[in-house]
Amino acid sequence: MPNKEPVTIPRFTGRDLPPVGRLVIQFTPPIAIIALIVMVLRYPDGVASVIFDLRTHVTGGFTWLFILYSLFAVAVCGWLVFSKVGSRVRLGGPKAKPEYSNFAWYSMLFACGQGIGLIFWSVAQPIMLRDESPVIQAMEGNVAGGGLVWAYFHWGFTAWAMYCVVAVCLAYSHHNLGKTLTFREATVDLLPRWARGGAGVVVELLAIMATILGLSTSFAFAAMQFTSGLTSFTGLTSGPTIWLLVIVGLGTAAAISAFFGISRGMRLISETNSLLSVLLVVAAFVFGPTLFIISNITQTFGSYFANFVPMSFWTDAPSTAEPLRSWQQSWNGWWTVFIWCWVIAFSPFVAGFIARISRGRTLREFVIGVTIIPSLIVMVWIGVLGSAAIYYDDKSGRAISDAVNADVASGLFAMLESIPLVGSLLLVVATILVATYYVTSLDAGTYALADFVSAPKRAGAWFRVVLVLSIGAVATVLLTLGGSGVVDTVQTGTIIGAFPFSIVILLMIVNTIRRLLNRDRSVRELEKVVNDPDPEVELKVDGEGDAQAAPRDGWKPSVSGS
Repeated sequence: MPNKEPVTIPRFTGRDLPPVGRLVIQFTPPIAIIALIVMVLRYPDGVASVIFDLRTHVTGGFTWLFILYSLFAVAVCGWLVFSKVGSRVRLGGPKAKPEYSNFAWYSMLFACGQGIGLIFWSVAQPIMLRDESPVIQAMEGNVAGGGLVWAYFHWGFTAWAMYCVVAVCLAYSHHNLGKTLTFREATVDLLPRWARGGAGVVVELLAIMATILGLSTSFAFAAMQFTSGLTSFTGLTSGPTIWLLVIVGLGTAAAISAFFGISRGMRLISETNSLLSVLLVVAAFVFGPTLFIISNITQTFGSYFANFVPMSFWTDAPSTAEPLRSWQQSWNGWWTVFIWCWVIAFSPFVAGFIARISRGRTLREFVIGVTIIPSLIVMVWIGVLGSAAIYYDDKSGRAISDAVNADVASGLFAMLESIPLVGSLLLVVATILVATYYVTSLDAGTYALADFVSAPKRAGAWFRVVLVLSIGAVATVLLTLGGSGVVDTVQTGTIIGAFPFSIVILLMIVNTIRRLLNRDRSVRELEKVVNDPDPEVELKVDGEGDAQAAPRDGWKPSVSGS
């Protein structure tokens, strides 16, 4: 009797790194991050000046690149939805079934992607842009609505398309071709064989650095915003001691969630997030200025769809007539370039986690689920909370604008305080959401980071806990020793790092399109075998990641893993 023990799927067909490459990936990021933190803490003004100049250079010279990148992401998502490839290719092979219900899936991908960002910007951006909204400035009678429209644009469909296209590349490479869930194996087979080893190490280092620094700075800002929420209904004074306690508390919750895994940990917290988010938005709608919210959402939704194409292509060309002396002189530097860079910098862990939880869905279902549904949720969220903020801002003589100017993180809480009857309760709900959304973001980042560092081995629960504690330690050092200015410097540096990483992502997208267009009978057979749990089906992989499969029907193709 042959051995009938089950085979783990998808079967690994990728190329493991040589020992030297693995050591570089495991030890270079912590050494580099420690060195960076030491430099920022010892020479905060000098480092801040260098990063400021780099941001000015990126904004002044490459706004067009980020605009075209976002348009390319939208175009690729459109191709996957409307082409035959989108309907024929199922992640995990033709017989794969979704591992999570739609509600759990939407909850987890939304929580890891934009939950904490929306808590931060859903009120702040509409208020900050209420008097300055290029492209749509001419909306007569409702200039304030322009801020809402730009918030829809920056946090809605285009941003999710940028996450989605990266997630598609990782998901197809992993679930269908048996590669590890890493950027290197989704990218490097586009390159000559002699360059793949070194290029793979560089690609993975960029992904790991972006994930660690992005999560660490977000952790620090989440601590500050959570403290701002506590202050709004407890009277506590924000400061290093409170920040440290908050980091310890959120880090502990994230470590527990990471230990128990996706199904028992993150899924439950994400579903709780979704329910609390619905409660917050519905209560703000019902107890807030309901008629104004309905009218303003209707008007601004129409403006968003009417202006989507002009906003998507807007580079503010006249601003390039002279060299940019400061990124602060550029509207795009404050907004579109900043946010697109932020999305790119967060793509490694957001897209990696989305890819992990999306097995069993066709590419068409995947793209629609990752772009359309979250975008509608984002627009309703911003429409309700942002409209209420504009209403109360007008009624209070710009009191909410003053609060946002003093502390951007306080915008949501200042608006909720203005809602009659339930405002105090909603302050508590919003503060809890800051915590739980960040826990899920950190949890998702930990899973992605574990894959980047340990692949092709599966990382254990305790390894994920160690990663959470490490990220918490970096956030603690940045915030308690350096303060918010140092955190802002490192965060800006992380965003600048999106510039070279965008080139990696473009290569990966091109490689995935090549893989899908070259998907012939032998590749389809490989997809079946990679996801076949029957150990009697033979799968041989050489050192370059090329596979040979022997299915039951006896046909023995020679299949390239690329």
